[in-house]
Amino acid sequence: HSDSLSEKMVPRKDFPVSSLHCDPMGQVNTSIVPEFVLLVLAQSFGMQIFFCFFFSLFYVGIIFGNLFIVFTVLFDSRFHIPMYILLANLSLVDLGLSSTTVPRMISDLFTNCKFISFHSCMIQMFFIHVMGGVEMLLLIAMAYDRYTAICKPLHYLTIMNPRMCMILIIAAWTIGMLHAMSQFVFVINLPFCGPYNVGSFYCDFPRVIKLACMDTYKLEFVVTANSGFISMCTFFFLIISYIFILVTVWQHSSTDLSKAFFTLSAHITVVVLFFIPCLFLYVWPFPAKSLDHFFAIVDFVITPVLNPAIYTLRNKDMKLAIRRLNRCRL
Repeated sequence: HSDSLSEKMVPRKDFPVSSLHCDPMGQVNTSIVPEFVLLVLAQSFGMQIFFCFFFSLFYVGIIFGNLFIVFTVLFDSRFHIPMYILLANLSLVDLGLSSTTVPRMISDLFTNCKFISFHSCMIQMFFIHVMGGVEMLLLIAMAYDRYTAICKPLHYLTIMNPRMCMILIIAAWTIGMLHAMSQFVFVINLPFCGPYNVGSFYCDFPRVIKLACMDTYKLEFVVTANSGFISMCTFFFLIISYIFILVTVWQHSSTDLSKAFFTLSAHITVVVLFFIPCLFLYVWPFPAKSLDHFFAIVDFVITPVLNPAIYTLRNKDMKLAIRRLNRCRL
């Protein structure tokens, strides 16, 4: 262990001299953390052009798709019900999650130096986990909303009243902040003494913790338990809850099963798209590099643009809102 620790203490040659702060005795000053180095996503110019076009196209779709849902729910009184208010918050979270990573990914494609400052890295990690934690709680709240609407329709307005909806939203954002802070407070004060290569194209707790010049086994366990096991438990809880809803509907009326499944299929698709990458990134961290990149791109680029598409194309009220918007433009 001492040998491996001493190797980590040796500054690497692929970092600029100005990035390393040393005292007169030649020892690295760990109180001043240099830039971290992000991974090059594309080597050839052709792949850089492809990724730039791909990320830019999807990011424009993320902005317009999610903002359309937010403004539709905000300004159309017909959508002032818990289901759509929760959906608007989910769209805000998807927009925020993508904005923490995608613009940086696009700008880094054509720069020679893939450096990210210590403060920018910490901010990116913090907001990734705030948004991720909020999204988990919002998906649980949306599952509860669908359970109440399908299994207890006569009591829906009593249970899912505006006060309950507001409590669920405040709880989601509060727990999301606590989820991020519970990991952030341990990482912000870690001593880093090189090498500083994150090994990915964005900063995240598991990879940055690995760069600390100390034994990080306990911290890695905290991150795995906090992000990994919580993601896994939430995922299985949501899938089981949707199965329970379908079984309950089937027991009461088999003819309504297809209608309930059609309603829940959008929710199940969103849950699978969000949680499967999380399980690979946090329950099984450091998979093959190509697999790690794929799941990160799914979480930050593909899922946030598919969520508004799924909810608008599978929702009759949202499709009517799109038609009304088109008529107004004409």
